[in-house]
Order: sequence, then C-alpha cells, then structure tokens
Amino acid sequence: MKDKYRLSKNENIKLVNNNLVKLIYNSARLEGLDVSISDTKEILDGVNSSIELDFVTCILNLRDAWREILENLDTEVNPQYICHINSFVSRNESLKWGVLREGKVGISGTSYIPKIPIKEEVIEELAEINSIECNTERAIKLMLYCMRAQLFWDGNKRTSMIVANKIMIENGCGIITVKEEDILEFNKLLSDYYTTGDSLKIEKFIYENCIFGIET
Repeated sequence: MKDKYRLSKNENIKLVNNNLVKLIYNSARLEGLDVSISDTKEILDGVNSSIELDFVTCILNLRDAWREILENLDTEVNPQYICHINSFVSRNESLKWGVLREGKVGISGTSYIPKIPIKEEVIEELAEINSIECNTERAIKLMLYCMRAQLFWDGNKRTSMIVANKIMIENGCGIITVKEEDILEFNKLLSDYYTTGDSLKIEKFIYENCIFGIET
C-alpha cells in the first residue's frame, strides 16, 4: 500500500475544516443516526430545532473530538490518547467513557465476541501497528484494530476513525470517511472482518472508496 495523497499538514487541516459538516454527518450516519446533512449543520450552528437530544449530543461530541485532534496533531497515538479521544466521542452517551472497557460486549450481526481489553496487550498491538511505514496503511490498520477490539463501551467506530484521521492529517494523506452510499458495503465487510479477523477485503475497500484529498 502507498499513500494516495501527499499534502502539507496545513493543506490537510484546511481540507478537514472545509468538509467538517460532511465528515461529522458521515460518521453519524455510519452510527445509524437518522439525521440529514441540514440537521447536522443546524446542530453545529447552534440553531434551535426539534432534533432528538441524543442526536444533538452525538453530533456535538464528534465536533469536539475533531477539534481535539486538530489542536494536538503531534500527540503520540497510544492507549491514553485513544481513551482521551473516546472521552470526547462518548461523553454522556455510554456507561463509561474515556477508559478501556471492563466487561463483556457483543456485536450485532456477528457471532464474534471481543475479549475484554488488557492495557499491556493494547500497547503491544499499537506498537506493531505504529511500526508500519506507510502512513495510510498504518491509519487503516489502526482503525480496524480498534473497531474489532471494541476497546470501549460505546463509540468504537467513531473513536477509531477519528484517531486514524489524526495519523492521516498529520502526515498529509487526506481523510478517511465512509460516504452514505458506501455504508451498507462497509458494514458488511466490517461484519465479515469481525467474524474472521481477515482484514484484506475491507482494507482494500477503504483504500479505494473511503479516502479523499486534494490532487497536487
């Protein structure tokens, strides 16, 4: 795998800021929220509306998580950092947020049961992923590992994708996002990955369909 885009860090930050509403909307739709792009913009603009409070919380949490990574792009990606991002993503949404999951969970649509995460094992997995030379491949691998490991009680997909984008942005590699028209296929491949542990198909799909940037 090779990087699809070679932007400066500032160019990549500008790309995020110019597309932030769409990025947050895509994440909300991937999570299954029944919101429109106009709903998302209204929430981010602070416009009073009849949108459900849970939806508003999710959108604003995503905004704050994106702001956090953009303001701290040089921070090392380790368990503490990933927990820190989850503390923004899942604030007031889950049993606990910002800490590794301490109990068992199931994932709908698959028989796969993720084990309870152990910090030392997470550190080892991240060290192996962080040794990958290609920035885009490292970001995708990190995102998929965190999703399958289900490190948190809630917000795993959102947290994983935002942390992966931290790697993409600081290295000028574009942005990872799942467009609305790709959600069904992405979720199917993700479910297969959960079940088998084989990430090749979903890695290929993400690389070909879920990365965008600026042609230079």
